[in-house]
Amino acid sequence: MTTSTATPAAKPKPKIRIGDRVFASTTITAGAVILAVLAAVALFLVVQSVPALFAKPGELPNNAANFWQYVWPLVFGTVWSAFLALLIATPLSIGIALFISHYAPRRIAQLLGYVIDLLAAIPSVVYGLWGIATLSVFVQPFFTWLTKNLGWFPLFAPPVSGTGRTVLTASMVLAVMVIPIMTAICREVFLQTPRLNEEAALALGATRWEMVRLAVLPFARSGIISAVMLGLGRALGETLAIAMVLSPAFVVKFAVLQAQSPNTIAANIALQFPEATGVSVNALVASGLVLFAVTLVVNMIARAVINRKPSGASS
Repeated sequence: MTTSTATPAAKPKPKIRIGDRVFASTTITAGAVILAVLAAVALFLVVQSVPALFAKPGELPNNAANFWQYVWPLVFGTVWSAFLALLIATPLSIGIALFISHYAPRRIAQLLGYVIDLLAAIPSVVYGLWGIATLSVFVQPFFTWLTKNLGWFPLFAPPVSGTGRTVLTASMVLAVMVIPIMTAICREVFLQTPRLNEEAALALGATRWEMVRLAVLPFARSGIISAVMLGLGRALGETLAIAMVLSPAFVVKFAVLQAQSPNTIAANIALQFPEATGVSVNALVASGLVLFAVTLVVNMIARAVINRKPSGASS
């Protein structure tokens, strides 16, 4: 008795449409162009930075002994001002986004959404002018009060600036600048929370705040981190507003109310580049390379935090 084995018929290959091929080719090309441009920028920064990295004492600006002594105050000022800006902007952005998405009536929510989007379109020079003409004058009496009553705390150590143009004022301007983009992203993430999760929390007797805390915020954790990282990128790279508001100096100090404030890398490049020559130009480009590296490291850390599995998740 013989048994015959039937061979299954081969499945026809799916037909690839011309539109799919065009779309795939376009996306691959766009990704390759982005990588090529990024590599070209990095190569330019590295090549132009070499003379500054190996410069002799006295060749660098401010009579710095080496490049790292020159760039360290700028790195500190960049990170410190961005940190203060995020410290102010993050709770405000989350609160505004929650109000728009879960608390405000529909018409008010739409109006606030339009206002937030409009704030994102204002040029940085306008924010800088506002910081000089209005904000610094408004906050100066408050800074004086802080120094008088809390001057024992290192952040508010005297002498207080008589103009209000301090690193704290610059950080407030940065916070106003990053609030729109952070709020817009948080708002969209909050609106993506599954409706069943919210209704289940309310059905179990949770208040609206408990529903937000137990259902909305955990779901939006990665989106909030993404919004904060985008805001941090905007704060790290901001140039004109910082250059207009700060009274910059090559110092490293945490006091936020004094006239001499640590400068940022981007603002220093904008202020010094028109008059720079020789190795000074290479030093400015090298400081831009440091800012490039700092931004890359921050984005890598954010990506690692977002992709991290929650504790107890199955591998």
